[in-house]
Amino acid sequence: MSGAGMLAPMTDALRTRPDAVVFDLDGTLVDTVPARIAGWTEVLAAHRIPVAPGQLEPTIGMDGRALAREVAAASARRLTDEEAEEIDRLAGEAFDRHNRHPSPLPGARAVLDRLDADGMAWAIATSSRAEQVAVSVAALGLVSPPRIIDGSRVAHAKPAPDLLHLAARELDVDPRRTWYVGDATWDMRAAVAGGMTPVAVLAGAAVSAAALREAGAAAVLQTLDELVVPD
Repeated sequence: MSGAGMLAPMTDALRTRPDAVVFDLDGTLVDTVPARIAGWTEVLAAHRIPVAPGQLEPTIGMDGRALAREVAAASARRLTDEEAEEIDRLAGEAFDRHNRHPSPLPGARAVLDRLDADGMAWAIATSSRAEQVAVSVAALGLVSPPRIIDGSRVAHAKPAPDLLHLAARELDVDPRRTWYVGDATWDMRAAVAGGMTPVAVLAGAAVSAAALREAGAAAVLQTLDELVVPD
């Protein structure tokens, strides 16, 4: 069976035209998850927090402070708020060192161009800190700077819906008529919590289609080439 055939039953949720489309950045539009994992591995090792192979993949996309606490707790270590904040900051800096030349994921630039041509409102909502966004966005080669809602602008990052709700407010759209496209279970959970239609894309994901569906994905696509907004 072809990939399109396997995915067809999952695309019913995409048959109604949305008012806007909001995208995650890392692992959704740009292939940065390996750099993100490398950065976290480096910093956790420096803080003597052991990380088992495969332990980080499911956590990528969640709030960095929560990630640090979760990984530390797995080895019976409890981090203070200050320690979690410091580890998150250093992991961001390590990510920047590893993320020098990221590549757009298949279909990323094309889908954004299609949305612009169609007059569809769209934005990027990412848990990343503001200073971590520029290199990844530059890799998309967009003509105009996109609207970006980053993790520094809300009190609670994904899986809380704060980022998504802020994006909807800035786009002046109803979250219930908005798609949120992401690659992580945290993206799907944030979309569900925020009342948006959760759309998962696998090309840059570190988790399986089954995990994304379990987290609430209404549709699972192989690449962004398959994301088509109906008339």
